[in-house]
Amino acid sequence: MTVKPDLDIEQVLQKFSLTSPFYLKLFSLLVFAGVTNAFYSLNYVFAATDSRYRCKYPNCENFDIEQTLNITLDNSCHRFSFVDNQTFCSASNIDMNKLVKCDQWMYEDENTFVGEFNLGCEDWKRAFVGTVHSFGYMIGLLIMGPLADKIGRKKLVIITGLTAAFMGLGRSIAQSYWLYVSLELIEALFGDSYSSTFMLGVEMVTKENRVSFITLMTASTSLAGILMALTAFAIPYWRNFLRAIYAPALLFLFYAFVLDESFRWLLITGKKDEAKSVIRKTAKYNNVDITEDELDKIDYESENQGGNSMGQVLKMTLSSRKMVLRFCACVCMWVTALFNKYTLLINSVELEGNKYINFGLATFSELPASLALGFLLKRFKRKPPLTYSFLLTGVFCVAQSFVPKGHIILSTSLFLIGKFMATISYAIVYLYTSELFPTYTRNTMHSLCSSLGRTATMLAPQTPLLMRYWYGLPSVIVGGLSLITGLVVMTMPETAEDVLPDTVTQAENVGVRENRDNVTRF
Repeated sequence: MTVKPDLDIEQVLQKFSLTSPFYLKLFSLLVFAGVTNAFYSLNYVFAATDSRYRCKYPNCENFDIEQTLNITLDNSCHRFSFVDNQTFCSASNIDMNKLVKCDQWMYEDENTFVGEFNLGCEDWKRAFVGTVHSFGYMIGLLIMGPLADKIGRKKLVIITGLTAAFMGLGRSIAQSYWLYVSLELIEALFGDSYSSTFMLGVEMVTKENRVSFITLMTASTSLAGILMALTAFAIPYWRNFLRAIYAPALLFLFYAFVLDESFRWLLITGKKDEAKSVIRKTAKYNNVDITEDELDKIDYESENQGGNSMGQVLKMTLSSRKMVLRFCACVCMWVTALFNKYTLLINSVELEGNKYINFGLATFSELPASLALGFLLKRFKRKPPLTYSFLLTGVFCVAQSFVPKGHIILSTSLFLIGKFMATISYAIVYLYTSELFPTYTRNTMHSLCSSLGRTATMLAPQTPLLMRYWYGLPSVIVGGLSLITGLVVMTMPETAEDVLPDTVTQAENVGVRENRDNVTRF
């Protein structure tokens, strides 16, 4: 049933300026959630850092027998020692019968992730931490997305924030590698607060202020990356580093008292009395006049939701052919945007030069990107900036891959420009997807697209291993995917001029004004 409201939620939100106490408090809480979540997504880059090591046996340390003798042995690590006192290792005096495989190691720094868990000759286990996190995040989104649509954004922000805190602090005292990995998996499954945080913010601003919100969130995550690099530099011991970045998340306990639920979600789920109560409290706090008569006239267009299970949500939203095509395009955008984001960040520590500076520069590039983002979205709406940011990411990353080693300034500059463009595309994808689907399934569909996109982030931690075959291979892959996705975006509608859709019918009509030229969009 459709009821034309005398006062809709957009008009209610327009009564509060972005500088009002209401928005200052809301944005402060959401930025804190975004910053802490940014810490958790990539902290393994510094927590699970590498450490130089050598064979424990003193006779033939780190001797590459295959390279010297031009033979192939059944040992991926290529480090051997001798069973006697032979100390000079060369092809002329090696007795193959006296060789034994080296299985004990001495570390340059015992107080590292690799040293404490004795991961010598098992480099894959460091990368595996990132892969586990991405896999858990992918599955977790399928759980937490529908749950956010069912129980609300606020509760999910609190639950996920506290879960991350406890799992992170637990990893800081873990004495077993596999316990560490298990806690990493649990955190990724149930500890990501960004999706609910972002959706809450988008639903609590008017269409004119969505750009301001996404600019703020993108800038905050950039500052989080810089802060994390500084923290890792100041606190190099990985256990203390984890404690430093996870302990602040215990403050999510207080969100139960200071964070408001989304007005829009309360209304669309039939909780009008609760929505009126929150609006009444907020108006009083901000000295805004909203009468009881106006509150009684607030209504919302809704459809029969039929529950919030994943199957029902998919049936409701994907019963439309147009929604199916948009969903497929969104998955493509998410795969590329997430692969670009994590591959470039992870590989920044593999560039020539200081890894802390390189990672800090890679994350700092997100700050000017967030400022450019606000200008681009206000001036050129959504689709053109998204299209060109993907295409330019492709161009600069492919170019960087062909720069010879030794040209550090040129290589790093192209890399950072590519990261700059990738940040813009990732931020727009996050906002753009939320504008394409109806309110009662928005978090679910957004999470589903993001979840499927995480298949790419499972591969991202492994991309540094590709440098063994060709230094520029990771950048070429990023560039190729970006060029293809830029072409896909050209088929999508413009959403900047539309309010957030609340039903499938409204969602289908997003961008209708743009399509008066009869060009087919989906």
